[in-house]
Amino acid sequence: MPEKGAEMRAQQLATLAGLSHEAGTDPELGKILKELNAAAGLDDKQQRNVKEALRNYNDRNKYNTAFVMEMSQAVSEAFQAWQRAKKESNFNMFAPKLQKLVALKLQECEMLGYEEHPYDALLNQYEPGMTTSQLVKLFDEVRKQLVPFVKAILAKPPIDDDFTRLNYPRQIQWDFGMDILKEMGFDFEAGRQDISSHPFTTNFNSRDVRVTTRINENDLCEMIWSCIHEGGHALYEQGLPYDDYGLPSGEYLSLGIHESQSRLWENNVGRSLPFWKKYYSGLKQVFPEQLNAISDGQFYKAINKVEPSLIRTNADELTYHFHVMIRFELEVALMEGKIKVEDLPQLWNAKYKEYLGIEVPDDARGVLQDVHWSHGSFGYFPTYSIGSFYAAQFFIQAEKEIPDLTGQIEKGNLVPLLTWLREKIHRHGRLYTSNELCKMITGKELDFNDFMTYAGKKYETIYGKA
Repeated sequence: MPEKGAEMRAQQLATLAGLSHEAGTDPELGKILKELNAAAGLDDKQQRNVKEALRNYNDRNKYNTAFVMEMSQAVSEAFQAWQRAKKESNFNMFAPKLQKLVALKLQECEMLGYEEHPYDALLNQYEPGMTTSQLVKLFDEVRKQLVPFVKAILAKPPIDDDFTRLNYPRQIQWDFGMDILKEMGFDFEAGRQDISSHPFTTNFNSRDVRVTTRINENDLCEMIWSCIHEGGHALYEQGLPYDDYGLPSGEYLSLGIHESQSRLWENNVGRSLPFWKKYYSGLKQVFPEQLNAISDGQFYKAINKVEPSLIRTNADELTYHFHVMIRFELEVALMEGKIKVEDLPQLWNAKYKEYLGIEVPDDARGVLQDVHWSHGSFGYFPTYSIGSFYAAQFFIQAEKEIPDLTGQIEKGNLVPLLTWLREKIHRHGRLYTSNELCKMITGKELDFNDFMTYAGKKYETIYGKA
């Protein structure tokens, strides 16, 4: 959009945000919801819909219109500043706008209220019921179990993945990605795929779900796993009950559960050996020169190479969680007032050295690499790891319940898995909390040990025993 129009767009968006807030906090709406909440004769689904709708209404009423408009404008201005700062690789250009957002977020925490920690109020917007103390314990397990596991892998001889960075023509990559989406069960009569600089999924209802991917002709992996990852998000959206559109039962449960769907398809399926035993021959057929001398086993190892990296979105599925942990620690420290915005680049670089052994060369590839803070999305990052851990737990359960799931995937029959996900997760919308749903599916709450069981089994076949 035109750069010169950014300031006025920020004002326009603030006005729209204010109007939306006033409509969503209308006293008449509250009266209706309270009457329904006390009414007799509602079935369980109706009661849950009313309860969730009333909770949303009460949360919205904790804000005032002036604050909503101020936050909207601050986000618009911060996003513009972040874009310029990233282009110039200069955090100082972004810092004042980010400082304002942090101050507003702290104010928002007090508006919303919390029992233990201000960060809980922000987490609740993305992963209802999750607390800071729970996440601290979860990431303690990451340090205790995953960090030494990765160190043991990195002590092994490195895997050759150079062939993934040969030249792979754009159109052929695109066509292959479209085929994979179809194989996964993506309904192209209820959605489409396009190109963007950063892959994302957006939906307007379960029959209109859009995904995007990106293509790098010198990196085969970017397009394939962008397609599969966003395809996982899209399958969730397409599986939500169409007739419940506009109700909590027609909405996704949480960002952690949403991410569990994309990560399950991307990693547990899309980076598995059975998957490529089926689809590698097709990939090799369209890229014969690049892959002629590469076996499916070599390909499988290459796409699961563990290697510390600067950029979160390009990280392997194990070191990825170190990227998330860094952001979580910095966000909590900001909300506690233990660090200042101007300290972020130095602290960021130090943590990348500590956890990943990497020197950060500049702000663009360091503290400015993610868009989330410019959107005011504090509390969002942990859901990426939560989703991966849920994915492993769900997939382990699917293997128990679906006869010969591995064999089905190896044959290219992905219908049983999608059907299982539709039944266990998609159809419920937002009628349960994440913990309730996880216990319904697996018999227990989120358990990091399941992720380590999955990772141990998988990477032992790739790197050998530790």
